[in-house]
Amino acid sequence: MASISVIGVCLLCLCSLSEGAQQPHNSSQIAPGSFLFPLTHPSSWPSPSGKFAFGFYQQGSGFAVGIWLVVGTDQKTIVWTANRDDPPVASNSVLQLTRHGELVLINEQGQKKFIISNSNNAFVSFASMLDSGNFVLYNEKFQGIWESFNLPTDTILSDDGNLLLYPANTESGTTDAYWGFGASNLGIKYHLYLDATGLLVITNTTTGKDLKNDEHVINYEFEGHGYKNGTIYRATVDVDGNFRLYSHDSDDENGKLKPSVLKWSALIDPCDIYGFCGLNSYCTLYDDQPNCLCLPGSKYVDMDRTMLGCLRNYSEVECQGGKENTTRYQMSNMSNMMWGGIPYSEAETLMEECSKSCLEDCNCGAALFQGDRYCTKQALPLIYVRRYEEETNIAFFKVGMSTGTESNNQTDQIPIPVNPLMGVDNTSKKVIVQVLVITLGFIIFICVAIAISGFYIFKIRVLSYKRLTEVNGNLGLADEELALRVFSYNELKRATNGFKQELGKGSFGAVYKGALNKGKKLIAVKRLEKLVEEGEKEFRAEMQAIGRTHHKNLVRLLGYSAQDSKRLLVYEYMSNGSLADLLFKAEWHPAWDERVRIAVDVARGLLYLHEECKSPIIHCDIKPQNILMDEFWNAKISDFGLAKLLMPDQTRTFTGIRGTRGYLAPEWHKNTPISVKADVYSFGVVLLELVCCRRNLDVSVRAEEIMLSTWVYKCFVSRELHKLIVGGEEVNKKSLENMVKVALWCIQDEPALRPSMKSVVLMLQGITDISIPPCPTTMSM
Repeated sequence: MASISVIGVCLLCLCSLSEGAQQPHNSSQIAPGSFLFPLTHPSSWPSPSGKFAFGFYQQGSGFAVGIWLVVGTDQKTIVWTANRDDPPVASNSVLQLTRHGELVLINEQGQKKFIISNSNNAFVSFASMLDSGNFVLYNEKFQGIWESFNLPTDTILSDDGNLLLYPANTESGTTDAYWGFGASNLGIKYHLYLDATGLLVITNTTTGKDLKNDEHVINYEFEGHGYKNGTIYRATVDVDGNFRLYSHDSDDENGKLKPSVLKWSALIDPCDIYGFCGLNSYCTLYDDQPNCLCLPGSKYVDMDRTMLGCLRNYSEVECQGGKENTTRYQMSNMSNMMWGGIPYSEAETLMEECSKSCLEDCNCGAALFQGDRYCTKQALPLIYVRRYEEETNIAFFKVGMSTGTESNNQTDQIPIPVNPLMGVDNTSKKVIVQVLVITLGFIIFICVAIAISGFYIFKIRVLSYKRLTEVNGNLGLADEELALRVFSYNELKRATNGFKQELGKGSFGAVYKGALNKGKKLIAVKRLEKLVEEGEKEFRAEMQAIGRTHHKNLVRLLGYSAQDSKRLLVYEYMSNGSLADLLFKAEWHPAWDERVRIAVDVARGLLYLHEECKSPIIHCDIKPQNILMDEFWNAKISDFGLAKLLMPDQTRTFTGIRGTRGYLAPEWHKNTPISVKADVYSFGVVLLELVCCRRNLDVSVRAEEIMLSTWVYKCFVSRELHKLIVGGEEVNKKSLENMVKVALWCIQDEPALRPSMKSVVLMLQGITDISIPPCPTTMSM
């Protein structure tokens, strides 16, 4: 109940016992008008025994509202959280119980948000935190009109209940279930009940009788149960997706609850949990610990978080004549494999024909050969993949020729301890001494080599700096042409209070908040921290790119400092952060009209760079993180450290790859000349993120929605653009369609098909008509 699980798990057949809202003890009554605060007293309302409490608890850097078991003197075991999908609230928030039976959260801006809403709209006489762990609202007749047991999340206490484990965000919970009680024909008059002895029992809601035979007791293998005064049982869907039963015994010495003890779990093998490993990966045990490994032809989405799944490590080749180009692919096989999902093709055939059929099929990503002649084919991504030793299936995976068969059996990737003296006769002291002497000599040699290398690197850097200062002189730019203020290093150090408040960090250094004119003018100071040559290139690129430019949709460069080897750039301060913060991190998203206006602002800024400057400028790194919002919520393009300047009569240039993955135009990878159309592609990706208020790549959503561009095009073709809008927001359908069409034109693979930024501005403003865009060829990747 406490927090969102890494693997979302749901419990079906929800209901609660009628005795859950029993009459409270008078001393625990909470009157309407009462308040709770995160840091000051009172921060919670306890139950009569003090074993449960309702109120604010610490969650990350903020606070959440919930119910917890008081374990020991200062430990909390969270058993219920209100609106647990919402982000944490600030420390100066206030929680109020109103007379209308609503718990209202008031944030630091004075805005109200309902934590608990009384759907009956009945008068509330008081509330109470009960010793059962149930928080209840009562009317003047002492009747419960709302209770937390009716809204369980991931924990069942000894008076509330429900059933069935399956991953969240699946279209059909029953077909994706990986554990269940197996009593599917009981009907809606039965529900799950955790009794006072720790047994999970199916109960008849009509007669109130517990069906405590082996057929209707779930955890019958849990032995030694029995009622014990002061013991509290709780059943929890843990963060790994397993359903477990815990007990908290009472400490006879001080009356406090002891830490929890595991009594029973639904699944013994964690790899049996669907969704434990992400798409295109499978679960296997190593030293009794679950590991997620990539299937052949794929690589981890994030090497540091292997549970997120895997993506292809090769590029798809376009089908020719309805058949796959078999010269660019080959099949890799693994034994004892199974996976979930419904195959799109099933046939009886030979094993060799099963593999060949998948290789030639453009839609096939993997095939499973079962028995001696049964073949099923599946499109990627694969879900719920597991390796079972008792299975005799053969799985075939289509991989690019460049990947070979290096991942045929990824259990080989698990590190195996190696004896450094393997092969040496350990009984021979002479051999051991020789090994130690050689090892010591090698270590000394390495240390000497590092010392010499460090000395020469230092000398080279010093000489490089001297050469740069001699050659550059005045940075190659006349101050009178730039009209920029020259600051001293100490002046900017004082302005930023010793570079204390960091606003953000980029590839070449960090940006700090500062103030000039005795705090009257706020500034942002970018301090370059890379090697001399790289830092100098970044410094000069940014100076040349925006030193002479001035546009309301470009962040303005105010000055610089070039003292000794220190390089700093001074910008106007953007008080409302980046577009990335608004779209991906904020509690609320900008309204539709605001998002359209932001898109036009960014388009106008790019139009100025591409067509209205003396020399055209390719920004090369357009993304939400580089679009900042000023105090009036105007969008401005920033971070020109990777920008490329063209000659006045030049339209294209050769340069190495610059920018951020996910926003790069295809031509960056083809070693072809780069034009301003590379920025148009990046803008198209940003435009899609503006429409949907999510990142271009998101592995936390359904498989068909992971790649934003692919999902948007499918919705566009099927005339279901309303699915793209978060939370069912009311938007202008014509405006939405125009935004999507402009974005799809911008992300075309061929630069010639992409519109100019002037055309983009006119299309976004509704001045010119927009034709139907074709499908970008990268959509199938």
